[in-house]
Amino acid sequence: MSELTEQMVETLIQAAKSMTGAKRRRFEAQVALDYLCGDCRLTETVFGWSRHTIAKGLHELRTGQTIPDKPRDGDRKTEEKNPQLAQDIRDLVEPESQTDPKFQGSFKYTRMTAKAVRKALVEQKNYSDDELPHETTIGSMLNRMGYKLRRVQKVKPLKKIKETDAIFENVKKINAESDACESSLRISIDAKAVLKLGELSRRGMSRGKEAEKAQDKDMAISGKLVPFGILEVLSGVFTILFGKSRETSDFVMDCLEQWWEERKENYPHIKELVINLDNGPSLSGMRTQFLKRLVEFADRHGLTIHLVYYPPYHSKYNSVERGWGILEMHWNGALLTDAQTAIEWAKTMTWKGISPIVKVIEGVYETGVKVAKKAFRVIQKRLSRHHDLGKWDVVIQPGNSPNGEIC
Repeated sequence: MSELTEQMVETLIQAAKSMTGAKRRRFEAQVALDYLCGDCRLTETVFGWSRHTIAKGLHELRTGQTIPDKPRDGDRKTEEKNPQLAQDIRDLVEPESQTDPKFQGSFKYTRMTAKAVRKALVEQKNYSDDELPHETTIGSMLNRMGYKLRRVQKVKPLKKIKETDAIFENVKKINAESDACESSLRISIDAKAVLKLGELSRRGMSRGKEAEKAQDKDMAISGKLVPFGILEVLSGVFTILFGKSRETSDFVMDCLEQWWEERKENYPHIKELVINLDNGPSLSGMRTQFLKRLVEFADRHGLTIHLVYYPPYHSKYNSVERGWGILEMHWNGALLTDAQTAIEWAKTMTWKGISPIVKVIEGVYETGVKVAKKAFRVIQKRLSRHHDLGKWDVVIQPGNSPNGEIC
């Protein structure tokens, strides 16, 4: 005690306040050993520290092992204390969310406010008002879970067709039915813009002593890749297939064929594929070559194919777009000088904690391939279109093979 002055005691108290957890415990225990012979009660009297904490710190110093802290319930986030509530919120918000159209962040933007989410929890998930936290807390939960509310700016009118709302309702209904059905697998597919290869700046940043040096003019392009993505929505497994030719209906179907051949062993019980997609040129519900290849795919594998399209100008709501957003952020600071570099970079990204499956499609594809009108009449008979939304909801049943009962 004679070695400790009042100023020293105050300095040690302030030093302890700057620490937390095991580091603070061990500091307080070391002070007790150095100045007070390891007396926990006396240390508590002099410094105001808990003698139980000091005893714990002394034990850690003797054994060299850190005792895990027990989380205090008050320190835990609401979604940690009530994971079912977090899942129910996710189920409500996910269909109303979109990725950043410019792929400049990992946040997903949602159209639902915290107040609307709280109301939906009561009406759709059967929570009572007393069970739910305040809407401010729900807003904080949404931010932590990666859903950000974006302010609507009155800059330009949104392109919208008269069927947009009905299409969204149809997408939401079919997706929910598929997710609840054990014999149905929902995937989200789309191609990304052609990737130019070379010493080209992607306007990103990378960590290093010196900045990467790219050409001042993006003129010397050494090659290109056509990325196509298939996301297994519920499991989060993301497959990226890189083509070296063009994005055509045949390229898309070759990607689907290769994906299913490699993944079907994981889904022996699946009888239906629900495919979320947009009405791009190669994927359109009116594209004859695409529909022909899908009918052949359904017959070959004995699967019911259900095409569920998002409305025009709203493809950003398609789940696979979020995978593209993460990939763009992952490699935007790198110089993708050749195909192998781009492919290896893609392999190191993670989607929901899972690295993607990355493959290369070597085929050469011609544009403008169509099915003649007479031949397409046979294909047309195999298509079952929604009575009001025929172009955006198409079902293909497998021919000459019983497919079993689907939910």
